[in-house]
Amino acid sequence: MPLQNREQIAEAYNEVRNDKSDTLWLVCTYEGNSVTLKETGEDYDDMYKYFTDDDRAFAFLRVMMGDELSKRAKFAFIQWTGPNVGALKKAKCGTDKAEVKRVITSFAVELMADTKDDITMETIRDELQRAGGANYGDGRPK
Repeated sequence: MPLQNREQIAEAYNEVRNDKSDTLWLVCTYEGNSVTLKETGEDYDDMYKYFTDDDRAFAFLRVMMGDELSKRAKFAFIQWTGPNVGALKKAKCGTDKAEVKRVITSFAVELMADTKDDITMETIRDELQRAGGANYGDGRPK
């Protein structure tokens, strides 16, 4: 079974999706051959410590999006495979993602990353913006 603690992952997923919660992200990493919930958090900067050159991880995060007239939560799913991860582990990560996505089911964008430049908050916001369609402002110059 690739997911070691499915119930905890599901609870963390629901916590991130809950607009009344301060939890903004969850990260799942590998312990041996199993994917397990590693941590949840309220500060995006803390999430990045799990994206190392030698590791594989899955992340789910909530980002507030919108313009002057409306704000709404959008969600992103990240599959991280560090640049030093071998080919067999990369392939296993790809197949395990399907199992993770049975728990983490609803998100606007899915990002596959092997460099931190692929998953900066600016990049994630840009991808969510593109996925969100029209972006209407109030017509006033900025």
